[in-house]
Amino acid sequence: MSPRSRLRPLSFSLTRLALIGVSAAGLGGCAAFDRLANVGQQPALSAIDNPTSQPGYRPVQMPMPDPIPASYSPNSLWRNGSRAFFKDQRAQQVGDILTVKVKFNDKAEIENETKRERVNSEETNLEAMLGKNKLPILGAAIPSTLLSTDSLSVSEGKGSVTRSEELTTSVAAVVTQVLPNGNLVVEGKQEIRVNFEIRELIVGGIVRPEDIESDNTISSEKIAQARIAYGGRGQITDIQQPRYGQQVMDIILPF
Repeated sequence: MSPRSRLRPLSFSLTRLALIGVSAAGLGGCAAFDRLANVGQQPALSAIDNPTSQPGYRPVQMPMPDPIPASYSPNSLWRNGSRAFFKDQRAQQVGDILTVKVKFNDKAEIENETKRERVNSEETNLEAMLGKNKLPILGAAIPSTLLSTDSLSVSEGKGSVTRSEELTTSVAAVVTQVLPNGNLVVEGKQEIRVNFEIRELIVGGIVRPEDIESDNTISSEKIAQARIAYGGRGQITDIQQPRYGQQVMDIILPF
């Protein structure tokens, strides 16, 4: 391959990078001009638009219950299968919504100390062999101590854990499944965006219909197999996380 042919891909890549840089600078310049044009003016509110006409709009698809035809008995004020004289507003079937009150206050203080010490000593003495005090042929005296060993092992460890966590909030959850025993599987997710940071709250688990309050709320401590996650993603979270290279080195380095 000739030197000229080798330089062509490199020059093409440099040209493309230059075009990308110029485009980014142009977009940044346009944004700066827009901000300068609005100096001293109040931020304009967005116009009310049809959300279905926005780019990337997709209809929401949620679990829905099977249609149950209502049946009424002749000369009766009660509807068959009704739980009360008036319609029960609490969640009871797939697709219904209930409010989960998340209240998590956990404090733990653990301190552990272990100490282990072992001392071993072995000694073997020989005063005579076959009734004689000297070794045969050699004529040397039999040593009084043939084997003497000592060992010492000491292990000491200390550990302590101090943890305090508190979370109080509410999130709406959707019934995604009704189990054969009547318990409800619920799942809810909430996202809040502030500037360039998104806060997420995820709640899921199994609840009993009897534990749902009259205002269609339930405490998170009454959710079985509860899965509660609270975190964020965005620029602030990215800065707080170690670099990928540092995370890899922390895993593979033995020291």
